[in-house]
Amino acid sequence: MLTLKAFHIVFVVSWFAGLFYLPRLFVNHAMVEDAATRDRLAMMEMKLYRFMTPLGILAVGLGLWLWFGYGFAGGWLHAKTLLVVFLIAYHLYCGRLMRAFAEGRNTRSHVWYRYFNEIPVLVLFVVVFLVVLKPF
Repeated sequence: MLTLKAFHIVFVVSWFAGLFYLPRLFVNHAMVEDAATRDRLAMMEMKLYRFMTPLGILAVGLGLWLWFGYGFAGGWLHAKTLLVVFLIAYHLYCGRLMRAFAEGRNTRSHVWYRYFNEIPVLVLFVVVFLVVLKPF
């Protein structure tokens, strides 16, 4: 089970790297004026999304495996699970934003994306404290 937990952590860290970087690309994409840079950022966003999606699936899948192995007990785990569901929704919404950029349909400013970019940081902060401290 410890090996499984180690792989879960590796995939969670890798998925979060994508969740941190993709919205940062959106910030830059919302600021650019020239078509060549927009096209390059759209390509980078697509490649990153395609890379990070399997990482997220593996992180969630291994988390479920751990859940079945250790059991689903404790309020902290219920809160963490809710946050993971939120992160999945965030990930899928990033895909929607990415497609809007690729199709030239973005309507949001770089300032909005700067705030949007901070959401996974806050979620990670809470999840780590829940997992380490198990406060309830």
